[in-house]
Amino acid sequence: MKKSILYLLVFLAVFLVIAIVATDNFGLQASGNTQTASDKELKGYTETIPDTPVTFEMVPIPGGTFTMGSSAKEAGHKADEGPQHEVKIAPFWMGKHEVTWDEYDRFAFGSVPDPQPAPSTGPVVATRPTPPYADESHGYGKGKQPAIAITWHAAVMYCRWLSEKTGKTYRLPTEAEWEFAARAGTRSAWSFGDAPAAAGDYAWSTNNSDAKPHPVGKKKPNPWGLFDMHGNVAEWCIDQYDANHYQTLDFKRLALGPVLLPNEKRYSNVVRGGSWDDEPDRLRSGARRGSESDWSLRDPQDPQSIWWHTEATMVGFRIVRPLNEQENLKGFRSKVTRQSPNQ
Repeated sequence: MKKSILYLLVFLAVFLVIAIVATDNFGLQASGNTQTASDKELKGYTETIPDTPVTFEMVPIPGGTFTMGSSAKEAGHKADEGPQHEVKIAPFWMGKHEVTWDEYDRFAFGSVPDPQPAPSTGPVVATRPTPPYADESHGYGKGKQPAIAITWHAAVMYCRWLSEKTGKTYRLPTEAEWEFAARAGTRSAWSFGDAPAAAGDYAWSTNNSDAKPHPVGKKKPNPWGLFDMHGNVAEWCIDQYDANHYQTLDFKRLALGPVLLPNEKRYSNVVRGGSWDDEPDRLRSGARRGSESDWSLRDPQDPQSIWWHTEATMVGFRIVRPLNEQENLKGFRSKVTRQSPNQ
């Protein structure tokens, strides 16, 4: 009789474990080799911006868990990259390339809605960029070149415009989504390993850029098929930048889709990936940086533009599309206005 009860308890325990695993709504574990049914819904696709011939490709990123941040033992490690912590990410799509001028110009200079008011309680907000102070490409050319010197607010507004045009939810990646995609299942300093000598095959940095950004997709992609995640231009994330943010987290719990929501201030917001103007160690998957007011140092306007930076020729962005948007990002909008604090 006791053996029968024991067998029954063992059977129930095994059944419970199987049921928990089967109902997990996220995808890959830290090993990066298991998928759930929700992940299988993701397939890569090509989006055409309505009423234009312009297209861009979206790459499926299966959900999963990973260790965010870098170890203090990692060469090039900075204090704001730790402590490391476990994070769980839901499935999403990410742009195969950084947003190019071909794409951004349709928003900035093409056919877009006239300025519309925000909700009735807010100020009137322009939905398209004001004219740039000078050549917005800074002499590097357009076409398949990454859009550069775009403010965080401008990148958010582009995503809002694109979402309205396509009927899909496009936005900037959270900082956690960006690092998860950049690592692509790896634990090394870069997605291509721990040896900086290999950076030239995958990234534009000060070592090989000839002091300028380059057309997207000219280097090798990371293991998940994303180009220029390391270098070329640093990429905006949706998060506000806080150098001490990781230290405030509860390390006893798995962080689920973490994001530090920004406020109405112009600075500081997160950029990731490093750029053509950085040494390879700043291109590491865990490297972080916050935007600075000096990025608009030569802007003579008062108040300065919330659309264009005059100095940030090393900054651009790429977009993501969530499979199922997390609650705290539904309907996300920039709170930045011309009256926003310039700090």
